[in-house]
Amino acid sequence: MPNKQLFSLLLICIAVATAASIAAEDATVVTCSTVYSSLEPCLGYVLGGGLSVPSECCSGIKSLHRAARTTADRQCFCRCLKNVRSNATETRISRASKLTGICKVNAFFKIRPDFDCSKVK
Repeated sequence: MPNKQLFSLLLICIAVATAASIAAEDATVVTCSTVYSSLEPCLGYVLGGGLSVPSECCSGIKSLHRAARTTADRQCFCRCLKNVRSNATETRISRASKLTGICKVNAFFKIRPDFDCSKVK
């Protein structure tokens, strides 16, 4: 009898652990605050005040890409950039779109005036 109770308890523990793991995967880790603070070192380059991209900029981009593991994270990342894009000139958008290539990071989405964050996977 104790083995049946122990087995039932073990099954419940496994079910709870699995549910917690699934919930953690669905939780959005990336926020606009995270995006903006990570990309702050890139502003000089994007705004045209710098000729080269600082290493801190690339570190921030790589950090964001590591943090954005889920579709929800990547879409949030995209929406945060899209919010800023409304005030950006074509030149600034062009400079921003070059950052992933300069930093040697695979882009989750293309930075351009008409990008659709719902299509980010």
